[in-house]
Amino acid sequence: MSEQEPTLTTPQASAMMSQRLPKRLIALLIVYTAASISGLVAKQGVLFCLLTLFMVIAIIGRQKAALIMLRGYTLVQLGLISMLPVIMYDPDNLIVGPTTVYLGEWQSRLPDYVIFIALIVLSLLQVWVAFDKKVKAWFKPKLNLNIMS
Repeated sequence: MSEQEPTLTTPQASAMMSQRLPKRLIALLIVYTAASISGLVAKQGVLFCLLTLFMVIAIIGRQKAALIMLRGYTLVQLGLISMLPVIMYDPDNLIVGPTTVYLGEWQSRLPDYVIFIALIVLSLLQVWVAFDKKVKAWFKPKLNLNIMS
């Protein structure tokens, strides 16, 4: 006798798909958590870092409000980073030449346009993750704007 696997209907299949946290969302949450913890340790933007950590907790808790916050966060960040060259351009205080970048023990001198391109690409990757259908399927369908419930 052969045992047959039960066939799943469409709602059941989508419910099983949405029970796993997508890998790309896990990677984004790790980046957000690391950035927030480093901001808390450096005591820079403490309130923003705490709010980001609350958003990470709400995403893990599958709150629909967290999806809205994640999407809003990424769009605002993309907009600000895209305007960063215009915002930072001040003819009276313009530093000409490459910027020294420190990452732990590694040190390099990079032109500003390389830094801006890297930040814009990272923001685009965040937008791609935030608006992915697998990421949307992770959250509960019930609209709940309480991130701590």
